Amino acid sequence: MEFEIFAKDHKTKARAGELTTDHGKIQTPIFMPVGTVGSVKGVNQKDLVEDVKAQIILGNTYHLYLRPGMETMQMAGGLHKFINWDRPLLTDSGGYQVFSLSDNRKLKEDGAHFRSHIDGSKHIFTPENIVDIQRQIGADIIMAFDECTPYPCDYDYAKKSMELTHRWLGRGLKRFDETDPLYGHKQTFFPIVQGSVFKDLRIESAKTIASHERDGYAIGGLSVGEPVEDMYDMIDVVNEILPQEKPRYLMGVGTPVNILEGIARGVDMFDCVMPTRNGRNGMLFTREGIINIRNIKWKNDFSAIEENGASFVDTKFSKAYLRHLIRSKEILGAQIASLHNLSFYLWLVTEARERILDGTFAEWKNKMVQKLANRL
Repeated sequence: MEFEIFAKDHKTKARAGELTTDHGKIQTPIFMPVGTVGSVKGVNQKDLVEDVKAQIILGNTYHLYLRPGMETMQMAGGLHKFINWDRPLLTDSGGYQVFSLSDNRKLKEDGAHFRSHIDGSKHIFTPENIVDIQRQIGADIIMAFDECTPYPCDYDYAKKSMELTHRWLGRGLKRFDETDPLYGHKQTFFPIVQGSVFKDLRIESAKTIASHERDGYAIGGLSVGEPVEDMYDMIDVVNEILPQEKPRYLMGVGTPVNILEGIARGVDMFDCVMPTRNGRNGMLFTREGIINIRNIKWKNDFSAIEENGASFVDTKFSKAYLRHLIRSKEILGAQIASLHNLSFYLWLVTEARERILDGTFAEWKNKMVQKLANRL
């Protein structure tokens, strides 16, 4: 994988770049729709390409490992072929999902022992077999197996967790370097910075991660309940240390405001389930603020969801119609809302990129942050 930076904003740490993978180029900053089980909920691949303008999507190792399983995955020729997606893919290692099963897993030095949320069967994830599984899935960018610390947690827990993540990283990197991709395209391995909201731990973790000299780096363990000010502080701390010439991926973040603030702090890649999850529940993100389409005020509003918008989704759909669909629990309502929100997120990062390139990012970002937090 190659990464080239084309421009940097002179008032912030934002940068516009381009990632090159064997499945295509990715313009950064970028938002990556989440396709946990090989499907971005409610959105087919044609719409992801034509309406959303998605350049890369995510799959999740934990869920794909359990279902459909690696035998099916390999017989299909990997996730790209299985879901008919010819653009780049990234897989999360499954660490967050495993550690969220607090009542059904045990954390040991060798790995994470857990029971499937589907049928209760016993499994183990280790730094080594997580690499093997992600080789079988075949994503262009794969993640190290780490522990995502909960919030809040005490300092000692965060430190021990970070140190375990670092030991696991060494094992995972060894397995990655000893093995080859299975499907004829290159794969890139991203280590993950941890350390909760403790500055010294984040500094130590970022230095350790950077020392491995990989093609990109991820920032994990944020947007898990901590105040946003703490999240922004940790991004600042980490990005002072991670190599300037390599891409930075902020995992699981977040709101449109979070994304703009992350871009301003030098983050290049984002993912979050919020556009689709919130969309299915009637929350729409627009350039003027947030709409709860369930509210009575939209009952007879026949204007477009995004007026004078950037062709997010078919503007023939009105707010009144979408409200009717959502309140009636019609699948089409969830689909329209998801398409709109995903398209908005991709518009947002694309516009941010253009503003970085033309030197107006800081002023534009400050105005957008004010508007995007509005409840309409």
